[in-house]
This record gives sequence, structure tokens and C-alpha cells, in this order.
Amino acid sequence: MDLTLRIWRQAGPTAPGRFETHRAENVDPDMSFLEMLDVLNERLIDAGHEPVAFDSDCREGICGSCGIVINGQPHGPQRGTATCQLHMRQYTDGDTITVEPFRAAGFPIVKDLVVDRSAFDRIIQAGGYISVPTGSAPDANLIPVPKADADLAMDAAACIACGACVAACPNAAAHLFTAAKISHLGLLPQGQPERYRRVQNMVDTMEQIFGSCTNHGECEAVCPKEISIDFIALMHRDYRRAKLRGR
Repeated sequence: MDLTLRIWRQAGPTAPGRFETHRAENVDPDMSFLEMLDVLNERLIDAGHEPVAFDSDCREGICGSCGIVINGQPHGPQRGTATCQLHMRQYTDGDTITVEPFRAAGFPIVKDLVVDRSAFDRIIQAGGYISVPTGSAPDANLIPVPKADADLAMDAAACIACGACVAACPNAAAHLFTAAKISHLGLLPQGQPERYRRVQNMVDTMEQIFGSCTNHGECEAVCPKEISIDFIALMHRDYRRAKLRGR
């Protein structure tokens, strides 16, 4: 395939940005989107130009670092798929593809398609942990966990912290990310000691950085792990309980 790419270029956080148009020729439909960008960068380097900066690591849909906006959709058009797992067979010969970084005040641009997602780290540092008693490790079956709770906790733990929920939200809210991180700990017995302190600290930190949730549901629609917005309701319930317990 021969494609036209409109790619956002920005030299630094305070530099003005612009779209650059590039031709991607002889693109193999079995390439991933990031592999296509790799080939483009090789051609740019050979021609003596600056390559396009973008984040990637595992390229297996696990690490969450590959998030970019493709034709207005975080991670692209395929549901439940991270950018690194998106293949070029989703497009047809002659298509024009617009590639941008995540747009959110909480994710300042570093360069080109790279954004600073360290705000997520601040939310985790506020309470995303459990008490760890000293001593030997307990037996795996020492603490019984109902299967329904274990399954729900695993669904929440699938969050890869990519930030697509923030990029898609009209308010740039991080409620789906925060709710997933709170819920996967709060649903298990090991997470109970800090349960209400955790939700209060993490939500309060989140609200200092990101916008408020108004239930558009865009976050769930673009999440590569298809995490349900039901977790946001669970987070709100626990947050109200935490505030009442503190009175």
C-alpha cells in the first residue's frame, strides 16, 4: 500500500507544533502501525532528516507506552487494541492517516508524539499499594477469595496505564485509570487495610491534575483492555464512604 501520513511534529514542550506530510510507500498490510513508523523513520534518517519521536517498549499490548491518536481515535480504529497491535491491513491503498500525540493538559507534550504521563505515577504514589507484612510468604490458598471478586479484580488489573481514556475524554478525565487501579486492590482482602485511605488520596490527587468525569463513556470505548466504566461507579461509592468515615 501507498499511504499519506500527516504527522504532528514538535521539537519540544514550548516549541510551536505543526503537521508534516510524508509518503509511506510499499507498506506491507501485515506490518503493525509502529513497524510502519519504524520504516518511515529509517527513510527519514537516510535522507538526513529528524526521525519522528514516539514511545514504545514491549510491542505486545502490555506496557501501555505506545499510545498515540490515529485519525482522531486513541490507538486507532480497532476496538480493544493498542497501537502496537494495530496492523496496517485496517487501512487501504491511498488512505490519508493523521497521527497526533495524546491531547490533555495532564499529558504535556515532550516531543512529536511523545507525552509526559508521569501524572499517572503521582496518582499511584498517592495510594496504589497494599501493606506488606514482614516474614515468610503466606500459602497461596491461605486467604480465601470468592471467584467473582477475583475475576472482577483481574478485569480491573488489566489496565496498562496507556492514557487513552484521558485522551478520548472531552474533559481529559482520568477516572477510568484511577478507578481500575483502586478497584483491583480494593476488591481483594489484601487491599482492605488501606481501602478508604487509598481511594480518598488517589481521587484527590487525580482531581488536582485531570478533569472531572461526566459519564460520556468515551474512555471505555477506546480502552485497549476494554475496562468497564462500572469501576468508576465503584470508585465513587468508596470515595463517598471514605468521606463519611472521616467525619
